[in-house]
Amino acid sequence: MQKESKVYNIRPADRIGRVEEYYFSKKLKEIAEMNRAGNEVINLGVGSPDMPPSGQAIATFCSEIQKEDAHGYQPYVGIPALREGYASWYNRWYGVELDPKTEIQPLIGSKEGILHISMAFLNPGDGVLVPNPGYPTYTSVGNLIGADLMPYHLDENNGWYPDFGQLERQLAERRQAGKQAVKLMWVNYPNMPTGADACVALYEKLVDFGRTHAIVICNDNPYSFILNENPLSILSIRGAKEVCIELNSMSKSHNMPGWRMAMLASNERFVQWVLRVKSNIDSGQFRPMQSAVVEALKAGREWYDGMNGVYRRRRALAGRIMETLGCTYRKEQVGLFLWGRIPDRMKNGETLADKILYEANVFITPGFIFGSMGDRYIRISLCCKEHVLEKAVGRIKKWHDG
Repeated sequence: MQKESKVYNIRPADRIGRVEEYYFSKKLKEIAEMNRAGNEVINLGVGSPDMPPSGQAIATFCSEIQKEDAHGYQPYVGIPALREGYASWYNRWYGVELDPKTEIQPLIGSKEGILHISMAFLNPGDGVLVPNPGYPTYTSVGNLIGADLMPYHLDENNGWYPDFGQLERQLAERRQAGKQAVKLMWVNYPNMPTGADACVALYEKLVDFGRTHAIVICNDNPYSFILNENPLSILSIRGAKEVCIELNSMSKSHNMPGWRMAMLASNERFVQWVLRVKSNIDSGQFRPMQSAVVEALKAGREWYDGMNGVYRRRRALAGRIMETLGCTYRKEQVGLFLWGRIPDRMKNGETLADKILYEANVFITPGFIFGSMGDRYIRISLCCKEHVLEKAVGRIKKWHDG
């Protein structure tokens, strides 16, 4: 006898209504369907490095995983060698001294860190400044927390840097409205999606802004080694550690995106607050991966130069796509992507990206997913082999000319 099915009036938490499924999650499912239908879509959307980590890192992982005692739970703060490795890396490349015992927290990816930081600092209704255009996770996590999002515009005419005069006006208007204080500001330099590089003067202004208004400045810094001769950290600025948190990641700089190995650095008090959240959510990272990261962090200049030589050739091919489409772009961009403005005759970046996807079978990211200021832009990932990029150039040229 078949049981009678019942429909229950179960509703999700209100926070689910404040976020949508991630754009790439939806689009990649669509692309998978296109591929099953035989379309062979070339994916120039997602920034997942396709080159391997260093041989030393892989060899260390393979060796460590054979050990009988390697498979248990690990410390919430990571093994001492990992924290010391991150501290040495920061000192060597950024000139920043960090106490490995108290000022570094390993993370299961920077995306996780964005959530933990937000949970540690933001109450419902607190203000959080998020860049537009910017990484969508800053906005979605703010919505999940119930914070009051305050987008601030990044404009190409200002080098994709914040307008500090406008920021001051936003804070003044918020005070006049009697709203809760702004507690956190997300920044991301070198910038994604625009490819704008950091500079000391920008970091000095951000640190001063944070100290003046008691706002935690959180710099998401995974791209500083990609196509960039002079990596910078906001923590290198005098007084930054008092008010700043910096996220960094092995995903981009060391070709380890699937490993989910990242870290944050700040003063001891901020790190402890984040740890209170994190230690109630996960149970540490696999020790062989931690040991492999220790080796990866020892890479010399030749490692970064070799990787960037590949990315320069790919960036040139991506530039040919931009030029074929009539887009304008800055050739000095850094990071894993090429960001370009579409021609005025085109409606918007989404329309162009969809036409290229459905008519040329090439997936390019439309800029609107990063905010309204990205509506007239597209982004091309450099995480694709040169021969595939050349094939994409050919497809788009044939589509454009046809």
